[in-house]
Amino acid sequence: MASAQPSTEQPSTEQPSTEQPSTEAPPAEQPADGQPAGAITWGVRPSTPEGPDGRDTFRYTLDPGASVEDYVGVSNFTDQPLELAVYASDAFTTGEGGFDLLAAADEPVDAGSWVDFGQETVTVPPRSRLEVPFRLTVPDNATPGDHTGGVVASLTSTTTAADGSQVAVDRRVGARIYLWVTGDALPSATVTDVQLVHHGTLNPFGSGDATVSWTVRNTGNIRLAGTPTVEVAGPFGLGRRTVDAEPVTELLPGNSLTMTTEVDAVWPWGWLTGTVRFAPQSIGLDGAPPPAEAVGEDTTAAVPWTQLLLLALLVLAGWLWRRSGIRRGRVRIEELAAARAEGAEAGREAALQGRGSQTGGADQQVEPADDRPTP
Repeated sequence: MASAQPSTEQPSTEQPSTEQPSTEAPPAEQPADGQPAGAITWGVRPSTPEGPDGRDTFRYTLDPGASVEDYVGVSNFTDQPLELAVYASDAFTTGEGGFDLLAAADEPVDAGSWVDFGQETVTVPPRSRLEVPFRLTVPDNATPGDHTGGVVASLTSTTTAADGSQVAVDRRVGARIYLWVTGDALPSATVTDVQLVHHGTLNPFGSGDATVSWTVRNTGNIRLAGTPTVEVAGPFGLGRRTVDAEPVTELLPGNSLTMTTEVDAVWPWGWLTGTVRFAPQSIGLDGAPPPAEAVGEDTTAAVPWTQLLLLALLVLAGWLWRRSGIRRGRVRIEELAAARAEGAEAGREAALQGRGSQTGGADQQVEPADDRPTP
């Protein structure tokens, strides 16, 4: 294997490391602006024995058992020599959907373990760059498909924590490795662990909203990307709501990503079904077959308590109004009956008084009989 080749550094073409602990492996190294004075900064990028060739990542298509030799340019942006560890590691999809490499203490078992630098550290002169050679050898029994990793240059330093203890900080930067081992492309994904939660509202005229979470897993052998869609609906599709979730930019084979999406204006139809659909696209390989759509769903009860309470209040108000109307009707009937009875009694009294007046007048017109004898 060729030895590392020093060259004059051009700080405008590569990204130095930052002072923050990091395990990210950025795809392209560019100098960061606003670096503090005296900061220890360095960068890496794909290179050749003569210098960088414009690549952002290491990309290979190799047969099982094949190997390739390549170079990584390790740059020192400081005014003092810099000793850095160089190694490769396996990549994984983070919980936020990003790209990262295994921690330095974790042994790689895939693409990262197939890279040999022939040395563990390099010393880069001030304001210069070393073209560091490495060899990547694919095992004979490697499975077809994507194998992803990264080449890293790291600096481990010791800092003092707030409690006074000494903490080792591993600062590293790197360049990604995308390796396709020849064979059939078998794209596949699943959507599992769908969970639907409805959040009601105290407003009886409000709909509430829903939270849908799920896990999408790349069960194939090729990197996937795509935008999941989330649907929430009541029985027979009542009140169907469909939204797009955050896009999946890169899901590595064998990796999974747990996602959550909020869906607004979801009415409590008594029973809700949440459905997640993921129609992924294969990335990184031309002519790969389209993956099948992955679907998962969950159902949950969504009782419209506030609407039921409003309905109960309306029913109660109607019943009370009807009961009050019946009572008023009865009182009216009783009043009418009493008035009729009073009128009838008054009529009877008037009739009796009339008959009494007629009898008294007749007696006054009759003269008393004279019982004396006629002379």
